[in-house]
Amino acid sequence: MLPAPPVRGDHMALFLDMDGVLAPLAPTPGEVGPVARRTAALKALDLRLGGRVAIISGRTIAEIDRISDHALTAASGVHGLERRRHDGETERKPADDGVAYALEAFEAFAAHRPGMIVEDKGVSAGLHYRGAPDQARAAEALADRLQIETGLTLQPGHMVLELKTPGATKGTALTAFMREAPFKDALPVMVGDDVTDEDGFEAAKALGGYGVLVGPVRPTAARYGLDDVDAVLTWLEALAEAQT
Repeated sequence: MLPAPPVRGDHMALFLDMDGVLAPLAPTPGEVGPVARRTAALKALDLRLGGRVAIISGRTIAEIDRISDHALTAASGVHGLERRRHDGETERKPADDGVAYALEAFEAFAAHRPGMIVEDKGVSAGLHYRGAPDQARAAEALADRLQIETGLTLQPGHMVLELKTPGATKGTALTAFMREAPFKDALPVMVGDDVTDEDGFEAAKALGGYGVLVGPVRPTAARYGLDDVDAVLTWLEALAEAQT
């Protein structure tokens, strides 16, 4: 069991995943929406930390904004492939040509399998099988084959397989934020729940910070742990109210 993270954030730069961390997992991506408690906690903490809070997610920045109700400026989407700095400027890597090919293959695969959802993020293609768990092995075999054929990076997640443009991770996004104001010279803390967040944990550790794993304990680079989304929000509220 991992210990709970400390409630002190004076010099912290906080990086938060979305699904499974700030929002509970849902049967489909579109079922997750704004929650007043989450929005209030993010706004209060961003004020408390002088803008040193960013969401780093597999979702697009547009989806991050929708779910967070535009609580934060700094955000990175699609596992680091798009990033909006604290000054509001957004950087996006161009989509690899293989993304369109992967999307077409995913759509053909899903067409005759009820419950499968294909997600087009521009720079990546996602295949969600939460609604058809019996198709997991077939979906994995398809994604493995497409990865070889296209050279895209395969990013598995919670019952989703994503083929994305190479060259970025949640770790590279965190590192980029840490080079810029207001994050520079702060203590980086990455909060995540699945294997896609391990790059962020490693990047935070390399810069003198640490990771916080949300959910069941597993082999991880994170130093601390929290049980679930409710525990995360309670911790964020405590951080926002902590005295200097």
